[in-house]
Amino acid sequence: MSAAADAVTDVLRELRSRFAGERFGELIDYIPELALADPDAFGLALISMDGHRYSTGEADVPFTMQSVSKPFVYALALSVLGLDEVCRWVNAEPSGEAFNAISLERATGRPANAMVNAGAIVTTALIPDTADAPRFDRILDCLSRFAGRQLDVDEAVYASEVATGDRNRALAYLIRSTGLLPVDPVASVETYFRQCAVRVTALDLAAMAATLANGGVNPLTGEAVVEETVAAQVLAVMATCGMYDASGDWLLRVGLPAKSGVSGGLIAAGPARFGLATYSPPLDPTGTSVRGRRALGALSERLGLHLMHNLALAGSTVTLVTTADDLPSAPTGEQERALREQVSVVAAQGALDFTAAERVLYALDESRTQETASVVLDLRQVTGVDTVALAMLRSGLERLAEGGRRTAVVDPAGHLAAVSAGEGPTAPQRFTSRDEAVERVAHDLEP
Repeated sequence: MSAAADAVTDVLRELRSRFAGERFGELIDYIPELALADPDAFGLALISMDGHRYSTGEADVPFTMQSVSKPFVYALALSVLGLDEVCRWVNAEPSGEAFNAISLERATGRPANAMVNAGAIVTTALIPDTADAPRFDRILDCLSRFAGRQLDVDEAVYASEVATGDRNRALAYLIRSTGLLPVDPVASVETYFRQCAVRVTALDLAAMAATLANGGVNPLTGEAVVEETVAAQVLAVMATCGMYDASGDWLLRVGLPAKSGVSGGLIAAGPARFGLATYSPPLDPTGTSVRGRRALGALSERLGLHLMHNLALAGSTVTLVTTADDLPSAPTGEQERALREQVSVVAAQGALDFTAAERVLYALDESRTQETASVVLDLRQVTGVDTVALAMLRSGLERLAEGGRRTAVVDPAGHLAAVSAGEGPTAPQRFTSRDEAVERVAHDLEP
């Protein structure tokens, strides 16, 4: 495993270990098939804007999306109809009520938002239904593009929902009585049940959340699934409404747009940074995974992920990945150039936080070839390193050294002094100039 993957995955592993023993929460029983889930299953996944995948635990165990499907079908409706038309049918205000409450405006009958069941049923009904492109086919295609692979339906869970979904049918008929449901109540709810029964893994959900965080572009496939404006609109509604009657407390404490589902899935998105997902079936009274909520809350606090924190500039952290023989200062002698071909050079700039450090570590790993035995990390243009990034860089550089690579850091400002201060065999050498660092590690490679 790469240094970057080790450093990030270790954080996920620690969280899983910390919360796996939680025995609070209950499996839902009003959808009988979901009551058969393994209560001990617990998976976490994170996908960066560069498409780097990190996971631990039961992150590849399939389960059904349930309400986690709502933001993505809402995105489809916005893409097809536009914000104004969708808002004519479904409002965008927090309800302060449970997911299955009768949250309808008194004057208009509009559902409060697209994240509660009433609003989700109407949103599903807004998706066009034609002979050549049936409504559910459009929905499944959209969900699959968000995930970056073809998804399918868990027919057993779908049948279980059909057999027990009277409350959602009642909501549909109530909305229909106001004149606001644009299709037959039975048809709309049946499609909604099938949408909820689409099968995913935590890694799929992380990819879907990452696509929203990446302005609608799937970081795994590079496909623009929805426009950036639509992705921003969906994230806004997730931030204010995605956790139902606990949305305000979630945004205050965790600070990330999120959406939960009663099968145990939970997603969160860090705009321009990452997509997160957890899977753990036992739920709290609001219908949210107990372990997932605890884990994402702890992750946000530990890594400083709250939206209101100042972020490093996305996408501009790593400025150079090359070998030392390609630097302008490389000597012309054949033997000296041959030594420098074995030295990788990675340069970074700006303020390093969790997201930036992940990019640096991944670049360090990607810089390795069969010919390179040493690496120089150039931090001359770095303006600051927070405590999270410091710990990640320390771990990553130590692993590189333990894997047999000589490491050196160009750090005249002393940002990583705590990393390079040690005298052990894995401590990187510290230099004030890149040429000096390259010359030293190249010299160390001489036979």
